[in-house]
Formats: sequence, structure tokens, C-alpha cells
Amino acid sequence: MAVLKWDHLVHYVNDLDQPVQLFAEHGLTAFRGGSHKDWGTYNALSYFGLTYLEFLGIENLELARSTKHNVVVRDAVTLLPEHEVLSRVVLRTDDIEAVEGKLKAAGLALSPIIDGRRLDNQGRLIEWRMMTIDGDFQGLAYPFIIQWSQADEERLDSLNAAGINQPHPAGKVDMAGAVFRVSDPAAAASHWSELFGIPVSGPADGFDGSYSLKAGDQQMFEFVTGEENRLSRIVFRTDSPQLKGQTLTVGEGEYVFE
Repeated sequence: MAVLKWDHLVHYVNDLDQPVQLFAEHGLTAFRGGSHKDWGTYNALSYFGLTYLEFLGIENLELARSTKHNVVVRDAVTLLPEHEVLSRVVLRTDDIEAVEGKLKAAGLALSPIIDGRRLDNQGRLIEWRMMTIDGDFQGLAYPFIIQWSQADEERLDSLNAAGINQPHPAGKVDMAGAVFRVSDPAAAASHWSELFGIPVSGPADGFDGSYSLKAGDQQMFEFVTGEENRLSRIVFRTDSPQLKGQTLTVGEGEYVFE
């Protein structure tokens, strides 16, 4: 099985400048990313090494409505402008065909593997391959799968050299976890673990019914009890006195700094 790691997350927003401004006020670098010319969407980004936040908005509603295979765009059209929610996490692989084969064998409905591209804000072409998963598990949307054109180390060097990944003014900040509020944490964690080969680290604290998956070298997906059945919170690890203990709210999503 190909290795899958947490790559980024998608947060639907109406105004890309609002989270960029909010982050800047708290010493965090976020910036306009670029346009998805084939899908009618555009984004703003904030990097924490190879893992990053993608604030996604609709730039061309007619084009976004006509998108057939990309469930991320379809959901954006459905949810915006009323619900600026954390949409879903994205898992990175170096062998998307192998992941496709396993997920098909598990009976999931997949999009074709899509060639993605956009121009960044300096006109550079960014390319990737991606595959979305239709449906959900007990109401929780599945991640989508991405494969970049560069290996991790090479890509990180490129991001650093381009100034896309850079130290945040507030200090050291790492993306530590994503929290999903679901009706059955044990079942959701077990299902994702089996599908994506992400190990269960066990009950989060042994008392409240939460379960965790190891989503990266020092990153966790935590499934806690709730009725929303969706991604609800992103947790950061920081040594910044400016950020520690803070919670930033963008739409219906929370960014918590510990």
C-alpha cells in the first residue's frame, strides 16, 4: 500500500481576503494562491512546511457549476455562500494508481484521476494529480487524494526557495492535528484506518470515547463525539506567546493554537 500523509485541508470561504487579513493580524503568513482555471475556483494559502491550509472560494460560478468529477468544487457550489465550513482533509501519496486500486476494491465511488493545474500569484504553473471520493461514512466526507509532480523533499526545497513556505512572523507554528466531530468516533477512525492505511493510535484519552489516527510524523486526526459529522477544528503547536491559547474563527471553522 502506498504511504498516505496529511497534505492539506480545504476551507470554503466567500472572501479570500478575510482569512488572509485575520491571519496577518495574528502574525501568520497567508496569501492569495491563484486560480483553478478549469474549475472556476481560486484560493488563498498558508503553509506550515509541507502541510498547509487552502481557503477556497468560487471565482466563476457558472464554470464551477459545470464541473462534473470534482466533488470538492461541487460541494463548494452547494455550501457557499451560506456555510463557510472546513470541507475535508487531503492525503498525499506517491502512487495514486495504487491508492485508486485499493479504494475501488473497497467499493468506493471514485472520480477519474484528474490532472490539476493552476498559476500561482507569480505566474508559475503548479501541477498535480488528484482523485476525489464520492459519498461519506456516516455523514463524514472522505478525504481526497493528491500526488504532486515532485517528491516531498524536492517540493519542500522548491516551496522554500520560492518563499511560499517561510517562517511566520509570530514564531514557530506547526499543524498538529485535525478534529472531526462524528457520531461514532471508534467506527470512523477504524474505517479510515482500514481504507487509507493510517494507524490508529488508540483512544485519545481513554475516557471520552475519542480516537486518534497518526496522519503524519507528528500529526494526528482526532475523532470526537458530536452530531456534525464533519471536520470542525484545526490544532496548531506553537511556541509563540502571541498565539498560544488563541482560537481564530473563520466562518464555521476553528483554528486553535496550543
